[in-house]
Amino acid sequence: MFSLYRTTLPAFCLSLILPCSANAATGETPEAAADTPPAAVQRQPLAERSQEDAQALERQVPKAEQQMLQAGSETFLALWKPANSSEPEGALIILAGAGETADWPKTVGPLRRKFPDAGWHSLSLSLPDLLQDSPQARVESAAPANQPTAEGQSAPAKDTPADANASVEQATAVDNEAAESATPSAAVNSDDKADAERIFARLDAAVAYAQQHNARTIALAGSGSGAYWAARYLNERQPAQVQKLVMIAAQTPAQAEQSLDSLAPSLRVATGDFYYSNQAQARRAAELRLQASKRLKDNSYRQVALTAMPGNSKAEQEQLFRRVRGWLSPENVD
Repeated sequence: MFSLYRTTLPAFCLSLILPCSANAATGETPEAAADTPPAAVQRQPLAERSQEDAQALERQVPKAEQQMLQAGSETFLALWKPANSSEPEGALIILAGAGETADWPKTVGPLRRKFPDAGWHSLSLSLPDLLQDSPQARVESAAPANQPTAEGQSAPAKDTPADANASVEQATAVDNEAAESATPSAAVNSDDKADAERIFARLDAAVAYAQQHNARTIALAGSGSGAYWAARYLNERQPAQVQKLVMIAAQTPAQAEQSLDSLAPSLRVATGDFYYSNQAQARRAAELRLQASKRLKDNSYRQVALTAMPGNSKAEQEQLFRRVRGWLSPENVD
């Protein structure tokens, strides 16, 4: 028994001495070591959702249909199908809406596959992830800590009436509310401009690619919020190469700089507004755009009513294709 104590006692003492020796070597007290924050870990930035969608399309869509286009400093995936004709009528550039891909099963995918048989090239692309849709970080002010005294102890709070600082707190609250109301507005405007630049760069690249294939007519089609960005692109950039705009189930983003009511009817290109008349919200929005167009002279804005067919997607997409084709090429309607 004595031999057991003789062997374990030194080991126990050594376990007590080593932490103290380590702290002494680094010059830190145990309290300081406990207060030292852990080293920051650098994390790789997460890939954009649109990039992940593009990677999935690269695995699903034939390589012959994939085109990597350059938009400023970034590349993006576009899906290309040449017209099945020796004399193509033109090129249809399809811009998917928020949350959609360049081969979305509703509107985007069916149109891009059907139009080559109608004598049109098709080129579809998606929106990048939008800054204005990303969650905004909230900055919360920390509660004021008690000021330490000369002896390193916290000073006790003074006895003051409960309402002594009421006016100061009210003034501070008003200032904070004013700052919070002004800062998000500036941030939204900045994000909107940055988003527009990225989207316009993609559309510039798509138009340039379509021009390389001798398209007599270049038409731009937007699905959902893609219709808003397509209309805004034509309004701000006014590319001479694009002659027609097709808006399909158009939606104005929640934080849009300008509504489609005033934007679409005033465009200088022929604009076809395709909407589903048996959907109440879509019908009301279309009525506002139509009323705005009537207040303008010599506009090229036209509306085409569609019928939503729940449970019969194939028939609904065939209806959309025939109506869009008929509006783009009325002389070639079956």
